[in-house]
Formats: sequence, C-alpha cells, structure tokens
Amino acid sequence: MKGQTVIGIFDYGVDAQMAAQQLMSKGIPESKIDVAVRGATDRHGNPINTATPNTSVGSHDKDSGFFDSLFDSRDESSKYAEVAQHGSIVAVHTQSEDEARRAAELLDKYGAIDVDDRAEKYKSMPHNERNKWINSSIPVVQEELKVGKREVETGGVRVRSRIVEKPVEEHLRLREEHIHVERQPANRPATEKDFATFQKWETEIIEHAEVPLVNKEARVVEEVKFGKETTTRDETVRETVRKKEVDVDDIDTNRDNLNRTNPRNPDRR
Repeated sequence: MKGQTVIGIFDYGVDAQMAAQQLMSKGIPESKIDVAVRGATDRHGNPINTATPNTSVGSHDKDSGFFDSLFDSRDESSKYAEVAQHGSIVAVHTQSEDEARRAAELLDKYGAIDVDDRAEKYKSMPHNERNKWINSSIPVVQEELKVGKREVETGGVRVRSRIVEKPVEEHLRLREEHIHVERQPANRPATEKDFATFQKWETEIIEHAEVPLVNKEARVVEEVKFGKETTTRDETVRETVRKKEVDVDDIDTNRDNLNRTNPRNPDRR
C-alpha cells in the first residue's frame, strides 16, 4: 500500500512543535515527522520572525514545489503554499490509511488551521497586509509585585454609662429614754420640807430616744481614661507573579525529509 503525507499548518510555531511532540508520544516515529517553523504569528495575532533558512520549505518557491508533489490540482497546491508561507508546517509521512487518519485527527486536535477557511480570508486581504504578518516581535510580559498598605478598622471599645441600684445595710445602736413612775406607801410625820412643797405645782419630764439619720454623699471612686497606643509589626507578603517566557529552538537545517516522494492523493489538513 502506498504511503501518504498528512500536512498540518499552524499559526504558532510553538503549537507546531508541540503537535510534533504529541504525534511522537502517540507512537508515530520521529523519522516520519518533519517540522518547518517560520513566518508564524504569536497568540495575540502578532507575526513572529522565525524563518529558518535553507530548509526544504523555507521559501514560497520551495513550498510550491513541495505541495506540487502532493496535489494533482495546481490551484490546491497554490492554496496550501500561500497559507504555509505565513505559518509553520508539520508533515507526517504515513504508511497506511489508518495511520494517516490517526495523524490527521491528532493534527486537528493540537491546533492545525483550516486551510480552506484561511485561504478565503487571504483572498479578501491586500497583499501588503499579509506581509505585515512576517516581521515583528514577541512581547515578553512579566508581572511585578506592588505592595502597599492601607488603614482598616480592626476593633475598638464602646463606652456606656448606666445607673444601677443595690440595697445596702448599716447597723446602729440607738438609745431610748423611758420614765418610770412609782408610788410607795408611807406613814410618817410630815416635816418642814414636806410642808415647803405642800403647794400646787406642775412639771414635765420628757423622754428622749435616738433615731437613724440617713444622708447620701456622692463620691468619685474610679476614673475611666481613654488613650491610644500605636505599635508596629513586620509582616512578609507572599504572592505569585507570572512571567511570559519565550523559548527559541534551533531547527536542524540538514533535514530535507519534506522533499520525499509522496503520492498524489494525500490527506489534506
């Protein structure tokens, strides 16, 4: 059974390389996979100048020759060459229809673009706009940790005054006076002293007693004072910042596997 070459074109060079790695992890030998990374764009739509010189698909003319060997239709070959000029190519050389189908599914899974759809977009795009996709740079974004401080409420006290009543007791010893009147019978002769008091008279004898005397005196027994004390403390702030890293890998320019002889009816991605 004749072999087939399955083509996947990627906007991003990193995706093309990742797709190749995934193909190998799924059992497709590295010797059957060719990758050409150049003219790709980054994930923000900015072009990346990753052209690899001296590769079999390093120019539009070589791309055209490569795709001419795969397609019977000149229009189909030109379409693939035009799209590939602005992207990165992964070519998988398979030995059976089942292997070709599996490779095509994996390329789609890992981000291969729809060539027909992209070609239609190119038709409506001025040629000078397409060239803007070729030369640019990748922005490297890194987060920096900015630490400040702000004042927040952490607590406090609320002060209220209220009147409470409680019963109290005090023990006193009180003195009272009581008048006792006694009459004693007598039988003796009256003396001059008796005759001296033998006249009309009247007198009063008053009884006295002590009673409790209650008075209240307000006294300050405690003072509540308010103040603030400011202290400082050290705290370590731990956070995670992100940085975009760009890895640039050299491409083996001696590999010329993309010029292998291929059947005229490959699976097209």
